[in-house]
Amino acid sequence: MLAVSNISKSFGEQVLFSGVTFNVGARDRVAVIGPNGSGKTTLFEILVGHVSPDSGSISMRKDITIGYARQEITPDSYEGLLDHVVHASNKIAGLEHRIKVIQEALAEGGDEADPQELLQELGELQHKFELVGGYNLEHEAEVILSGLGFKEKDFQRPLKEFSGGWQMRVTLAKLLVINPDLLLLDEPTNHLDLESCLWFENYLRAYQGAVLVTSHDRAFLNRIAHKIIAIEKDDVIFFHGSYDEFVEARKQSLVVLESTARRQNIKIKKEMRFIERFRSQATKAAAVQSRIKALAKVERIVIPRNTQKIHFTFPDPPRSGDEVISLKHVAKAYDGNIIYRDLNLSLRRKDRVALVGANGAGKTTLLKILAGVLPFEGGERKLGQNVTTAYYAQYQLELLDPENTVLEELRKVAADESEQRLRALLGTFLFSGDDAYKKVSVLSGGEKSRLSIAKMLVRPANFLLMDEPTNHLDINSREMLSDALDAYHGTLCFITHDRTVIRDIADKIIEIRNGEPVVYQGNYDEYLDWKAGQGLEDVSTFKANGRGPSGDATSRDVQRQRKVAEGTLRNTFFRESSPLKKRIDAIEAEMHKLEAEYSDLEASFANPESYGDANEIKARTRRHHELKPIIASLAREWETLSLDYEQKKEAFEQAKKDLAVEYSSN
Repeated sequence: MLAVSNISKSFGEQVLFSGVTFNVGARDRVAVIGPNGSGKTTLFEILVGHVSPDSGSISMRKDITIGYARQEITPDSYEGLLDHVVHASNKIAGLEHRIKVIQEALAEGGDEADPQELLQELGELQHKFELVGGYNLEHEAEVILSGLGFKEKDFQRPLKEFSGGWQMRVTLAKLLVINPDLLLLDEPTNHLDLESCLWFENYLRAYQGAVLVTSHDRAFLNRIAHKIIAIEKDDVIFFHGSYDEFVEARKQSLVVLESTARRQNIKIKKEMRFIERFRSQATKAAAVQSRIKALAKVERIVIPRNTQKIHFTFPDPPRSGDEVISLKHVAKAYDGNIIYRDLNLSLRRKDRVALVGANGAGKTTLLKILAGVLPFEGGERKLGQNVTTAYYAQYQLELLDPENTVLEELRKVAADESEQRLRALLGTFLFSGDDAYKKVSVLSGGEKSRLSIAKMLVRPANFLLMDEPTNHLDINSREMLSDALDAYHGTLCFITHDRTVIRDIADKIIEIRNGEPVVYQGNYDEYLDWKAGQGLEDVSTFKANGRGPSGDATSRDVQRQRKVAEGTLRNTFFRESSPLKKRIDAIEAEMHKLEAEYSDLEASFANPESYGDANEIKARTRRHHELKPIIASLAREWETLSLDYEQKKEAFEQAKKDLAVEYSSN
């Protein structure tokens, strides 16, 4: 359906990608991944003809229709929402207009046209209108709008009344109504809540056309894509499989690549030692020059930069009381619309709470009440002993001083820290090297988000509240955020549509349903299983029959059993891997000694004064011949054992993940 051949694109000296070739079939689901700024959006712009490639070509089947959802906002309009979406298709709108014109002409009964000809044309137009789904279009638009979180009362509202995030949903709805052969979706989940994300995933899985999508939502990619195009710094990788399968395959290839690179480095260092040792000796000049030329021809193995992980000790926040916060009989309404009538909720020290629920259920309202930044009409909010709060919301990005450097902005909240420690912290948040001296004014949205989070965690309060902290963050940055929050020792309450972050962090789920918080003590997958098992029961049913999720008091026992099982796995891994590690260390020490001896022998052969004793010359020659195969054999054994060790380590890490899944399903 679509064929891309050898395309390349650069901006100035920055090469985004080169030599990119791939095909898209009629039902393909392709994820285009890569860090922010890698060229994903540029690739989409090239595919739709908005940007020209520097080289290469794009061909597609005749009459193919392409729908492209940019990261942009629909212009203000007084047109009603439903009408705006229904008339998104110019083809259908044109047919509808022509049908209306003919119907009016027939009703007026003018003499300028033959009624029979008009009736024949009307019949043909109505047939075409039916074939393209015109008569079902309004119903389809209503289904799509509802799936994306719009209420029926919103359908007649003017488009101008909707906020930027909702305008993005309108753009997406229009695209789905058009129903093109190929959908290009650039970060379509950025403005969707969890419920809308799930609906959107199911819609795309059943979609009859092809889909190319960029997203930083790993759970979304896993459910949608079966092909991956990964745009990396120096390469573009194509992979058939899910996102997780791609990550695992990439890990395995990196293990082999790193092992090969280590062997190459050993050989290069050995050659360099020879060159440095004999560079000034005339008798070895030819050999030295030969090795220099050979080294220049060696294609160095480059290890792709992995996702950077947090390796920083955050200061522990001051200890709070066991009960961090309680809300009693809280009432909250907006313009007569009651959000909470009698809200009662408490959070305990070290809780890691994810707030979930349908759009408009009141998640952000609850988070703001907990943070103390939103007044309410009735009830009580009580903080526990020694509780300090910090609230992260999108507007915080606007509070960064654009004239400051990244380092200066961080120093504002940590004036007594050394520059070395601040630079180390910035490095963990992906601001390495000269990035620390970038002006805030030139930072991307993702960089500003990372800086704001770093400011919160360098002097952390003991109660963090975060509203969509993953917005603007690419996959690497989201993993960084998970690491940072995992290292945080206080109480956490957050909202995010990234299910992977919820799975990584949350140990308690609070669903807002019909103005009531339904508390589940457990992780996100356990919560989904529990929810599926409950069917459509109402919140009041849980309260009445005492079968609420908080009643599952075995969670601590399960966690204890899981830790014991993890300990057994760890002991097994160390028992099996320790002999390997000892042998690897021994081989490295032996190789270092033998290579030094080998080099000394070669040096002696270059020294005329060493040729006095014939027996000694024979012994050195014999030893020289013996050492070469011994060193080669040790190198082969080292490489085999190193690979075996890395595989055992990977198997251990996977076993820990499998164990977590096993205990979450019990």
